[in-house]
Amino acid sequence: MKHASDLRKQLLSIHRKSYPTYKSLKGLYEFGDYTLSIDHVQGDPFASPSHVTIQIPFSVHRFPKDLYQTPETKTAFEDHLLRRFASQIHKFSFQAKGSGKSGLLSVSGCGQEILSRTACEIRTPGDGVLIFRFHVGFPANGRTINATELEKILFDFLPSCVEHSCLYRTCDKKKLTETFELAEDQTFIRQELSRLDLAAFVADGSVLPRQSGVSDLPMKDSVVFSSPDSLRVTLTLPHKGKLSGMGIPRGITLIVGGGYHGKSTLLKALETGVYPHIAGDGREYVITDATAVKLRSEDGRVVKNVDISLFINDLPNKRDTTTFSTLDASGSTSQAAGTVESMEANSRLFLIDEDTSATNFMVRDTFMQQVISREKEPITPFLERAGDLYEKAGISTILVAGSSGAFFHIADTVIQMDCYHPVDITSKVKELCRDYPLSPSSPAPFRMPSAKRIFAWPSKKQADRRDGKIRQRSKDVFSIGKEEVDLRYVEQIKDYEQTATLAFLLGYAKDHYSDGKKTIPEIAAMLYEELQQNGYSGFFRHSYIPGGYALPRLQEIHACLNRYRGSANR
Repeated sequence: MKHASDLRKQLLSIHRKSYPTYKSLKGLYEFGDYTLSIDHVQGDPFASPSHVTIQIPFSVHRFPKDLYQTPETKTAFEDHLLRRFASQIHKFSFQAKGSGKSGLLSVSGCGQEILSRTACEIRTPGDGVLIFRFHVGFPANGRTINATELEKILFDFLPSCVEHSCLYRTCDKKKLTETFELAEDQTFIRQELSRLDLAAFVADGSVLPRQSGVSDLPMKDSVVFSSPDSLRVTLTLPHKGKLSGMGIPRGITLIVGGGYHGKSTLLKALETGVYPHIAGDGREYVITDATAVKLRSEDGRVVKNVDISLFINDLPNKRDTTTFSTLDASGSTSQAAGTVESMEANSRLFLIDEDTSATNFMVRDTFMQQVISREKEPITPFLERAGDLYEKAGISTILVAGSSGAFFHIADTVIQMDCYHPVDITSKVKELCRDYPLSPSSPAPFRMPSAKRIFAWPSKKQADRRDGKIRQRSKDVFSIGKEEVDLRYVEQIKDYEQTATLAFLLGYAKDHYSDGKKTIPEIAAMLYEELQQNGYSGFFRHSYIPGGYALPRLQEIHACLNRYRGSANR
């Protein structure tokens, strides 16, 4: 390892040389309070900026270890420090001048959810080293090195950022404590869901509406949430103390109400409740079963050898629905496949909005059953399977309904949203159901779908044409070689960096697990377990770990593997 003084001398020696000479700076440099690692140098000032890492030992940062002992408090701690570091580094971005991306200083931007990111890591168990990974645009005039401007970044700007955001003695200890206590309280509520047999909890006083379709910030002056008395649960949190709110029981819950009364707003809050939220978000005490999956129809998605026979059988063309494949799924077949794939991903809760579902997958009303006999209809609707999904597979459902009254007959709990206020109308609905009985039905016996789909990459000849660089197009779409993976309808992906991780994991699975023997559920479980146990170090054994990755859930890893068109899943 070299000393910071060596780096200063190198900068002086390469000043005004051609830009590629910057690559000679790669390596480790001791700055006293921290180690600076120049991991990757951009090819020119207009290319993606250089990768830089700072490592601060425990003896310098001195953050108490009690703040990051559990996985939940560790993630919250890292998120808190990353937001502080980002606010500092932003002040200096482009303060050093030059061409193209010269002087850029950037690090991962955090949203309302608290996610585990490679941009900030506290190394535990172990030596407690605090690590920040970020990007720097190495300055140039044209394509000529401007070393004096880079010296300003490395010797003036970065030390100031470390001093004001990365050390315990300069941090806001009250906010740090509040972050820790919120993380412990959120974890406690999530643990209580299981003990109380709840699918979700929504605290009184929560603010569920968002500012707009493009802003995830809480809406100002909106109606705060208040639980109906019949569903109110009071918890005693480790730090906040007593907290009351609506406990949604496991089973089948129906959310109904007029248009614009808050049905979808409540479901959206439950959908994001699989993640912890920062203080002030309004949804920090909205906690949903961590395995919950939002289901919807996805016209046109690829489906490879999925056993959808639980919902679709006896097709007129005699196609086998126990190994159903299509490159252009209909609304009903795509939703059936998504449901089965979520079962394989060990989801214990389905979240469904009737508005984004295939109608013929969800329900067949009494009149339609009279016109079209059961033997002529290959679809067993979700209406007829929801009860068995709970009773025999342990999977609850929370369903937003606005058109069909048939769902009332299967609901264990019915919540009416009235001007954003929830009202428990279960007893009233049960009485009305006696006056409007459903037609008798006799669906095929319930059978758990098989999960034997093998993940196999194309043959070498095909791979030579298809394999290539991973390119991320947006939060929802990336390509690997010439094949595009569309995750637009995997609605619980909340961050661009989660998609970056999914793209990387798909490429890793191709390189390491495509042996023609392992199933998709097996590979997804292996990838997720490696992330949980060793972070990204197991995937980057012979290289630096870059910033720009955020941890997805097991359910999203399944969704990504299942939506890749190029792999020969058989």
